[in-house]
Amino acid sequence: MALLLDALSWLFLGAGSLFVVIGNVGLVRLPDFYTRLHAAGITDTMGAGLMLLGMTFQAGWTLITVKLVLITLFVLLTSPTAAHALAKSALHGKLKPLLHDPGGGPSTK
Repeated sequence: MALLLDALSWLFLGAGSLFVVIGNVGLVRLPDFYTRLHAAGITDTMGAGLMLLGMTFQAGWTLITVKLVLITLFVLLTSPTAAHALAKSALHGKLKPLLHDPGGGPSTK
């Protein structure tokens, strides 16, 4: 049973780490604010969520598990809300999304 919990824990920790790396690459590579916000959302929700789930398997049935579940719920509630607030404030601040026109080059229409 301990081997199964260790395997599940490492599986979720590895998957969470992969999402964090993918989100960070997206932060560097994506062209505008809104798409970078999407990459940051992946890092916050999937990366942190899966890593916290992996840590929960390692903690077993203890008070630490309760704390990790509460942290997970807090991250899952606040991260999309913060991303939405940032996107809405950027839109109200007249920051236009980067759109591609059929002619090739990017435009901000």
